[in-house]
Amino acid sequence: LMCRGLASSASRPREDSWLKSLFVRKVDPRKDAHSNLLAKRETSNLYKLQIHNVKPECLDAYNKLCQEVLPKIHEEKHYPCALVGTWNTWYGEQDQAVHLWRYEGGYPALNDVMNKLRQNKEFTEFRKERGNMLLSRKNQLLLEFSFWNEPVPREGPNIYELRSYQLRPGTMIEWGNYWARAIRFRQDNNEAVGGFFSQIGQLYMVHHLWAYKDLQTREDIRNAAWNKPGWDELVYYTVPLIQEMESRIMIPLKISPLQ
Repeated sequence: LMCRGLASSASRPREDSWLKSLFVRKVDPRKDAHSNLLAKRETSNLYKLQIHNVKPECLDAYNKLCQEVLPKIHEEKHYPCALVGTWNTWYGEQDQAVHLWRYEGGYPALNDVMNKLRQNKEFTEFRKERGNMLLSRKNQLLLEFSFWNEPVPREGPNIYELRSYQLRPGTMIEWGNYWARAIRFRQDNNEAVGGFFSQIGQLYMVHHLWAYKDLQTREDIRNAAWNKPGWDELVYYTVPLIQEMESRIMIPLKISPLQ
């Protein structure tokens, strides 16, 4: 009995220590929000990604309506926003439209634009007409990675690939550290358009936007990366950070600055 009592009392400190470890965490005071650590500091741009699933019979009318109205918004000088690109998904979700907007000045610019659009009768009518053509819609607010290219207008014709990654919570900094090195392997052919991570909407989402002449060029460029020393190692370490991933091949509309 004495031996059993000694064993029980000896194990109790270990149990207490284990229980404390479940609730006590040391916090590194040098850490910061990943939005501050990974985003471009020289700009205060905020991006909005809109994804609209359109009724199949309405896609042509939807595209025509967008091409009439959207340029008027970003061409207005007193609206601090710009249409970065607008596409239809070619491979991936069918009958889908993707729009990418930039708000120059962050959240205040976004609020400014939204308040002005509420007073814009043409835009109100546009939203009402557009709404009748949609099956569903979603959006995200994004920041751009500091190590990616700024998405600027380019001449076409090109196809675009939007690769979207749902990361495991808590891995955004790690992802950014790896891709800060990985991006140098993917810039030889000017295919890197932009890289973003979500702030509002579905969280721990990363979007990489690429441009290619055609699908075969895409295949050739992606295969060539595997011949560069170090690329395979970076892929090996980033894959475990991903929960889900999706690839969209997209065709730009005529009004898209990214052609």
